[in-house]
Amino acid sequence: MQGKLLAIAMLLAASAVQSAGPVRDVSSGAADREAVAVTVYNDDLALVKERRRVDLPSGLTRLSLREVAAQMRPETALLRAVSGQPLGLIEQNFDFDLLTPQKLLEKYVGREVTVIRPHPSNDSERRERATVLAAGQGTVLRFADRIETGVPGRLAFDSVPENLRDRPTLSVLLEAAGGKQAVELSYLTSGLAWKADYVANLATDGKSLDLNAWVTLTNRSGAGFDDATLQLVAGTVNRVRPADMRVMAMAAPAPARAKTQEATQEALLDYHLYSFERPTSIADNQTKQLALLSASAVPVRREYLLAGNEYYYRDRYTQIGQKLKPAVFLELENKGGQLGKPLPAGIVRVYARDSKGAAQFVGEDRIEHTAKNEKLKLRLGEAFDITAERKQTNYKRIADNATESAWRIEIRNAKDEAVTVKVQEPMPGDWEMVQESQKHSKESARVAAWNVVVPPGGTAVLDYTVRVKW
Repeated sequence: MQGKLLAIAMLLAASAVQSAGPVRDVSSGAADREAVAVTVYNDDLALVKERRRVDLPSGLTRLSLREVAAQMRPETALLRAVSGQPLGLIEQNFDFDLLTPQKLLEKYVGREVTVIRPHPSNDSERRERATVLAAGQGTVLRFADRIETGVPGRLAFDSVPENLRDRPTLSVLLEAAGGKQAVELSYLTSGLAWKADYVANLATDGKSLDLNAWVTLTNRSGAGFDDATLQLVAGTVNRVRPADMRVMAMAAPAPARAKTQEATQEALLDYHLYSFERPTSIADNQTKQLALLSASAVPVRREYLLAGNEYYYRDRYTQIGQKLKPAVFLELENKGGQLGKPLPAGIVRVYARDSKGAAQFVGEDRIEHTAKNEKLKLRLGEAFDITAERKQTNYKRIADNATESAWRIEIRNAKDEAVTVKVQEPMPGDWEMVQESQKHSKESARVAAWNVVVPPGGTAVLDYTVRVKW
């Protein structure tokens, strides 16, 4: 019953449109834009809002909004009147089948074209009508007395089909009161994405750094936006995805230093919104960088980490490894001074100055979205002048599911200064420290850690015995 009522309603609506008089066509391009605002999310998604000034006749009008994003999600498009009488929206169509020679030929399958070719004996041209039979794997033409494959000359077409556009176009059938008025079009689109890139310059003493952040913005949406108000949303917005949706990863190098004008940020529900005061133009198929934030003299601490593995404690080993290299980390806190701001996810590239003052690349790491007052830990690589050797000095199985093993870790430091190496050991199951040359800290139920001080040009030894049960 409901299906019949819906069908009747659709027929009545269609007959009402047909009886309302002829439909007038109005076209609006990018030149009619009065304002554009673009909000870009992390995950290949953007919200576009544009205001256009259009001259609408009274009655039924088909308004063709040209030069919208080719990757528009048409089900999200919304057109409303900013000034004047409200618009009566009836239907809308998104035409993204763009005009190319091949597309034009395909649209003419079953229709006639004019074949133009040079005359074999003089400089004139011959014209002959033919019907296009096929245009997929090759062109097939039917003339009055024959059928030919391929294109034996130039083809002339009578017109361009209505559903074939030279630019992506949103076509809206509406009823308007008439006159010039401002309309606002908003829609979601794919093809716009942004990411953060950070450049950290370490001070000579390695105890502080200057941090500059850049936004790398990539536009592959199929439309350009001139003098647009730009905003960026940091955070993971839940989306219902089709099974075949793919998110493109786009990369570009970050500039070396940030400008003084930066984005302002504010909380947006459970996300963070970054706004740029100065309008920017975003051309199609373009990647550009914008200054996001900068901070100077940020305190930083260097950490050397020698991490073990759970499997060490389950069996007998003669020697786990020689010349083990501790990982080098930089740790800083996102608070105080010029920091204390929400930091969007991105890659931090770290530079240090050599004896001549030239900046040298010393490592990079990726950070996740980081709230203010949270710690940042960047892994730069492995220490060159610090090496370690790990030996199992004793082992015995005290039950089917329990062992006791003794270990010696010898750490050598070739630097001219003392260093502290954090030895971090994940323990399987239940564990108990039986003996140790220095006191451990229990970082969690499964991790024991020691901070071992190694003198300049010297060696430090850590001995411990642990009993584990699993």
